[in-house]
Amino acid sequence: MSRHVARFGSFRAAASGPGPAPAAAEAWDGRFRLHKQRGQHLLTNPRVLDSIVRRAALCPGDAILEVGPGTGNLTARLLASPAARVSAVEIDQRMVDAVTARAGALGLAHKLTVIKGDAVEADFPEFDVCVANIPYKISSLLIAKLLFGPYRFRTATLLLQKEFARRLIASPGDSEYNRLAANVRMVADARLLMDVSKRDFVPMPKVDSSLVEIRPRAAPPDVNLAEWLAFTRACFGQKNKTLGAIFKKKRKLLELFRTSRGAEGRRDGSAGDSSFVALGGDDDGDISDSENNDSHDGAASFSEEEVTAFKAKIAGALESTELAGKRPSKLSNDELLRLLRLFNERGIRFQ
Repeated sequence: MSRHVARFGSFRAAASGPGPAPAAAEAWDGRFRLHKQRGQHLLTNPRVLDSIVRRAALCPGDAILEVGPGTGNLTARLLASPAARVSAVEIDQRMVDAVTARAGALGLAHKLTVIKGDAVEADFPEFDVCVANIPYKISSLLIAKLLFGPYRFRTATLLLQKEFARRLIASPGDSEYNRLAANVRMVADARLLMDVSKRDFVPMPKVDSSLVEIRPRAAPPDVNLAEWLAFTRACFGQKNKTLGAIFKKKRKLLELFRTSRGAEGRRDGSAGDSSFVALGGDDDGDISDSENNDSHDGAASFSEEEVTAFKAKIAGALESTELAGKRPSKLSNDELLRLLRLFNERGIRFQ
């Protein structure tokens, strides 16, 4: 393995002598242009790269999924680990060529499979561990795909924008607590591993990053996940308001009434339209005025008596749980789940 470690540097220069590669060995050689707007920031600090692999806790025989390998600084270390194989998903053909050539130069091409495509859209092969340096714009979408898709894995070790990472691991009552954290907590445990300076990337981004570990729970939660995701979207769409205020709004009442009536019509028990990618990352502030004033409220299709009775069901559920005066950002998942179950018992559906 030392032979491989000694060659972790760029193609133009190998590290001299045994032991870890010097800092300069991972320097970007500028062979093609990197696009900051696409989130192309290469991690070049060898100590940080070594630390990521160490903290990923790889086991012999592991199948690794790497998202966004870039030119292969991290990929080279993953290939040289005891893992059996690495599947790397990369959308940029220039990066595909670079990481493929690098694996070949290391004599480890047999352990690498490169999937060219969008990580949000591509089908992933089976894997035990995910390791990724994720562009911020797809962070929420990728985490949702990993946790709420068909994949079963041990851990995901993800390098994320620092602010996003803090939101991901936030606890109820924290100022950063949001729908993203609530949804992730339902199915997994997330913890901060370390912070990474923006100076360790080329080109240098505007903000620092953090390394986070996500470990899915062995047993799935006793809840319809599509219903849960739709419920938290309704709650955290205006997280600075109390639940009583959120569910008193006429638009919200009519929306839930339409959804609940549609659910009653699905006699086969199938779910309505739902999207697991709507995990919630940067959109759980107050709903905009334009969204509140949408001209289509469907009021003409409901009688006043039906809406009034439905409103009483919601008010009764909130009153019985004593949560009407609470903000969703202050509540635990157990408290929110108790409210959701009571809503569902009364025929109130969110998807």
